[in-house]
Amino acid sequence: MLGTSIVNVALPQIRSGVGLSDSATTWVVNAYGLAFGALLLAGGRAADLLGRRRILLLGLGVFAASSLAAGLAASSPVLIAARAVQGLGAAAIAPAALALVMEVFPPGPGRGKALGVWGAVSGAGGAAGVLLGGVLTQAWGWPWIFYTVAIGTILVLAAAAASVPRAPAPVSGRFDLLGTATVTVALTALVWGLTTARRTGWSDPSVLGSFAVTASLFAAFVLVERRHPHPLLPPRVLRTGRVAAGNVLMALLGSVWIALFFFLPLYQQQVLGDSPLATGLGQLPLAFANMLGSTLAPRISRRIGATASVTGALLTEAAGLLWLSRISAHGSYAVDVLGPSILIGLGLSIAFVQLTALSVEGAPVQDAGLAGGLVNTTRQVGGAIGLAVLATLAGTATAHAAPHQPHLEALTAGYRTAFAISSAVLAATAALALGLSRRRTVTPASDRPAPQPAAHH
Repeated sequence: MLGTSIVNVALPQIRSGVGLSDSATTWVVNAYGLAFGALLLAGGRAADLLGRRRILLLGLGVFAASSLAAGLAASSPVLIAARAVQGLGAAAIAPAALALVMEVFPPGPGRGKALGVWGAVSGAGGAAGVLLGGVLTQAWGWPWIFYTVAIGTILVLAAAAASVPRAPAPVSGRFDLLGTATVTVALTALVWGLTTARRTGWSDPSVLGSFAVTASLFAAFVLVERRHPHPLLPPRVLRTGRVAAGNVLMALLGSVWIALFFFLPLYQQQVLGDSPLATGLGQLPLAFANMLGSTLAPRISRRIGATASVTGALLTEAAGLLWLSRISAHGSYAVDVLGPSILIGLGLSIAFVQLTALSVEGAPVQDAGLAGGLVNTTRQVGGAIGLAVLATLAGTATAHAAPHQPHLEALTAGYRTAFAISSAVLAATAALALGLSRRRTVTPASDRPAPQPAAHH
């Protein structure tokens, strides 16, 4: 999330500084999301086969080097390529780090607290990125958003190398190269089609062609996995109802999550007239609420149960988005943004922590890296689908209002539409979570006490 949101607020300055075209500006964002979303499964499986610590350190090194290259870029091809390599590094970091949490902390309250910290850092990344992007861009210029990320990543790399224990790879076997290539290209085609549709429309031949390629390659992936002795996505991972349910719910949450950090800064800058710095500072309440909710999530789940905490969190976020759907073209941050941001931050963080635990803890221990890659993939793909659909609907609402209303009113009509639909999606997701809970146990292991050794008499 940080890798995406920190760039969004600086895009106007990046565009003028490097001399980017409209298409190239779009791909500064898309290249990262494309590589990240397409390679998460491969990154997760590599962590299981080659060792989580090794893949984490490798990913951090790649991310730091590519961030430095992005800051030094003087042309659009170099900048876009660096952003794609950033996505590659992130695709190794995310599943390896989550698998290490599951490996180091046994089931019980300790793991719940660790997942809460994970959620606080992950969930606050979007808001923190907007803040850092605004502050750094206004103070020192856009290259410093990448330099700062590079410096921070190097510090994390040093800390991880010193503190993460060495352990043998939990899975033996060969890497499924054909399956990895097939699903990676399929996901690339899907995310490319979705991001392109936002610019060209859903009926564009290149978009329809990318979706046809996606469908064909996913069908081929299923056939490859059935025949491979060591498949990239072993059937045992998806046979667990908790894993399947968690990923479906995470995809729906992601469809709203990523769009939120796209539309909210736009409303603040384009309608309210906030500077990049003011926009970034305006994300602080959401970030703090996110960290608070992530920290409290395990405790809330133990007290009222996983189903109630997930459902309540989704409805809380839905209420915040419904509040945002009332924004005004002549409003203010205090009236239109502050209150909804707090509700959204609390609901989003609690739901994220619980669904991550549900998706990863339901998988066999040796597949924790793959499970981490899978849940991050569903969130990214869900986010790409949600952003493409919501951007189209918001654009349609703005175009419909433009002939009859002033420019700012028309823009606001589009943002209101996006927030209202997002609220409805989360309300439906809460209902789905409630329905799934009645069919299978959804309590993550981190909510249950660790098993105690039997007493000897």
